[in-house]
Amino acid sequence: MIHGINPVSGERLEGVPFTSAAELEQVFERARAAVLPYGKLHKDQKAQFLRQIAEELELLREEITLSGHLETALPMARMQGELTRTTTQLKMFADLVQDGSWVDARIDPALPERNPPRPDIRSMYTPLGVVGVFGASNFPLAFSVAGGDTASALAAGCPVIVKGHNAHPKTGFLAGQAISRAVQKCKLPEGVFSLIYGPDNQIGEKLVTHPAVKAIGFTGSRQGGLSLLKLAQSRPEPIPVYAEMSSINPLVVFPEAMHERPEQLAQGLFGSFTLGSGQFCTNPGLVFIPAGSQVFLDTLKTLVEGSGAHHLLTSGIQDHYLKGTQIHGQLEGVKVLASGAGEVAAQVFLVEAANWQDSLQNEVFGPSTVLCVYQDLAEVEKILHRLEGQLTATAHIADADLPALEHLLPALQNRAGRVVVNGFPTGVEVCAAMVHGGPHPATSDPRSTSVGTRAILRFTRLSCFQDLPDSLLPPELQEANPYQIARLREGKPE
Repeated sequence: MIHGINPVSGERLEGVPFTSAAELEQVFERARAAVLPYGKLHKDQKAQFLRQIAEELELLREEITLSGHLETALPMARMQGELTRTTTQLKMFADLVQDGSWVDARIDPALPERNPPRPDIRSMYTPLGVVGVFGASNFPLAFSVAGGDTASALAAGCPVIVKGHNAHPKTGFLAGQAISRAVQKCKLPEGVFSLIYGPDNQIGEKLVTHPAVKAIGFTGSRQGGLSLLKLAQSRPEPIPVYAEMSSINPLVVFPEAMHERPEQLAQGLFGSFTLGSGQFCTNPGLVFIPAGSQVFLDTLKTLVEGSGAHHLLTSGIQDHYLKGTQIHGQLEGVKVLASGAGEVAAQVFLVEAANWQDSLQNEVFGPSTVLCVYQDLAEVEKILHRLEGQLTATAHIADADLPALEHLLPALQNRAGRVVVNGFPTGVEVCAAMVHGGPHPATSDPRSTSVGTRAILRFTRLSCFQDLPDSLLPPELQEANPYQIARLREGKPE
């Protein structure tokens, strides 16, 4: 059995059983058997399945949000919002699947009279196969068992095997029950969805290396993501790993913005880097501020010093946070501007841009941030070019800062998957245009996103058919277009 631990009280919570070796092999075989029937499922049936999962989760709202709260110490309001986000993702993908045009069907009819003749060529995105998903520690619902990776893989037509996170096993187990009930009610093959639990390294390695699995979705630490990537690449048949791993999400406060609203900026930053005890992948961990920002510093210092103790998700995350903040505080040229109360306290570090060290970009997962004081924006640009890839980059500007932002924008865009202006990055909207990804090590593949409708493409491959009889083509490519989807014919909309 694996038991969750209440981070506040240390209480051992209700457990769930580990998956045995024999059960695990059955899981892989059932998933393999479901690949063809689920991949060929009518788009309307697939959409109904995704909506049914959302409905089953709603029926468990009270129980599953309470479980998440007890296992993670995240507030009930946060858990309620996260469940809504989870069901919203499922419904968004249901709409995408039902529309059907996401497959990007392209048709170039035969030209027999041409010299040489052109054959009939048709192509579209098709399901990749069984997808393995690793639940995230910091999002027990939205990035875990029924989260975005699972939703997008199921929408693509792929059976899913989820390795539940051991930090919140009961919450994941309840989500898994909801999906399994939806599988049964929609009369789908049992192998369309499976949930497994076990010692992280052992069962995770088996999930990545089993030949039935064709792709991996992961949200977690850089060490964990890189280990999975290495395993996947060492297989006889290498597979893609879509891993979200590490980001400090630089934020630049431009001079006129700081002059106009220093208190507001300090309040917004404090709320952002302490939200959820700082346990967000989009936490602003590096903030550039212009020299002379005393009102901002005084306001932020007061807010931090008045803040209480934090409870992090696991003892491992707590140990990493305490070690990381200790290392930051011992670096030459770095000082602690402010610290909150308790063993796990909010902390703000201060360094001059001239004393910047690359070790300051090591992510410290929790309620802390580094303020980097610049004399001019040329210093900011120089440091941005030295940073690793990020999920987000943020700029706070006033109207008079627009020319300066125009100059700095290429550096911000080059470093991050999402550029935010006059906002804070802790908040990832679930919508078609969203990109939650970025250059390494923010993710293992900067061409993809784990949030938004484009996430479906991670778990597909392109299939092309040349001179295939019409009756054997996928419905999306048949001449009569039975699904009535948007298609390209000879490069133009039909």
